[in-house]
Amino acid sequence: MPNSPSDEATDDAYGALYDLAVIGAGCAGLAGAVAAAERGLSVALLDASGQLGGQFYRHPAPARGAVRPQALHHDWPVFDRLRRRLAASDVVHLAGHHVWTVARAGEEEWAVHAVTGADGTGERPARVRARTVLLATGAYERHLPFPGWTLPGVVGAGGAQAMLKSGLVLPGRRVVVAGSGPLLLAVAASLSAAGARVPAVVEASGYAGYVRRPGVLVTNPHNLREAVVHGAGLVRRGVRLRTRSAVTQVHGTDRVEAVTVSRIDRDWRPLPGTGRRMACDVLAVGHGLVPQVELATSLGCATRRTQDGTYALALDASQETSVRGLWAAGETGGIGGAELARAEGELAGIAVAARARDRSDLARDRRVRELRRRRDRLRAFADTMAAVHAPGPGWAGWLDDATDVCRCEEVSAGAVREALADYGARDARTVKLLTRAGMGWCQGRVCAPAVACLAAGAGGDSAPASPERRPLAVPVPLGVLGSLEPGEPVALPTDSSVRPHAAGPNGPGQPVS
Repeated sequence: MPNSPSDEATDDAYGALYDLAVIGAGCAGLAGAVAAAERGLSVALLDASGQLGGQFYRHPAPARGAVRPQALHHDWPVFDRLRRRLAASDVVHLAGHHVWTVARAGEEEWAVHAVTGADGTGERPARVRARTVLLATGAYERHLPFPGWTLPGVVGAGGAQAMLKSGLVLPGRRVVVAGSGPLLLAVAASLSAAGARVPAVVEASGYAGYVRRPGVLVTNPHNLREAVVHGAGLVRRGVRLRTRSAVTQVHGTDRVEAVTVSRIDRDWRPLPGTGRRMACDVLAVGHGLVPQVELATSLGCATRRTQDGTYALALDASQETSVRGLWAAGETGGIGGAELARAEGELAGIAVAARARDRSDLARDRRVRELRRRRDRLRAFADTMAAVHAPGPGWAGWLDDATDVCRCEEVSAGAVREALADYGARDARTVKLLTRAGMGWCQGRVCAPAVACLAAGAGGDSAPASPERRPLAVPVPLGVLGSLEPGEPVALPTDSSVRPHAAGPNGPGQPVS
């Protein structure tokens, strides 16, 4: 089955004015695009990848000849049904499109700007026009630094899983999985099932927080079953689970040779004398996910602080943001997993179609009521998950002065502390100006939590005071900017272009960012 079902559907994919442009072809984007198209809307589906499925349903390219790509996914049939429904629809799938900004192009029109190609440096810029936009941009991994984290062989937990899913390769032979969050169990289970030796899963938090919320567990048996399946598989393969522990140092010269695992207290401070060395050739580490909201915050969309210190979009009962005509679904509204993303995506697609038909009776739609109940149930579990695995403020004690905090600009923890102690810096922004921390290729997506925590001092916060508003969501070649026509919208020119509206019962109505 082709990955782009409507690549041949039109020779002028950029000339049409679509009813809906969906940004992101993962769980939420696919569900939203299909739901809107099946209700008669014209839909363009843009995604940076060349394949459908996003990060969760990542799979090998056809050229790899994988016989059973579904073997690495426990609910592949759900994705396969969505893919077939998309193929049967009139959705225009624009693969390899890296969206770098969204702007108002008129009273009832949005301009979605992208660059094409596998890495965003393709042959031309692209612009898609649409009456409404659904943001389903997903999330990226949160990384907290520690001594040795820049050594070759240290990879993101999600990155290790991506290597296996799309490349059919293991990151190493002996892999320690560490950090915090439910993703660790899934990653360890996948790696061990594929043949890697996983000596331990090192979880900085505990699991008692789930037990203290039995109602959430009872109403979400699917999540509980999934954790039990992963846990049982790890026990069978002899993988140890070490809770209230963290990798506080990586050892090696040219690459990872071993890690030090230390017990930590409830604030994530290492307990003296508890460090134990563990041999490995790869460390797969991650401390949860961060909603990818740059496109929305550049338009002034309201955000909310999540239980684990990140920022997600504030959405109403139908998944609309505080900016009219701009919807969001999936991890942009808070990390919650594939099932929640699909429910929110479908709900958003139905709501956009209802708006296009001037219908305001969504509350009487049986499918909408079912989706809202499912969303609220899954969101309650997601909030519990975020609270249980939230980083403690004491993790900054892992860092010695030589530890790089900003890898792009090679700014050490010592340099950040010097800016605070000797040069009068009082917040992360001032530290950034004095040290260049956060000014590199990733634009602070990796180092921002660490810099903010160090700036806040002992017992400080591990997240920035508010999400940054970036005019460019991804790196853009200067040639692309130079090719824009004079007067072509690339950002909101004034605050008057943003029209906040009253949110529903599930979200605030006015911007707070």
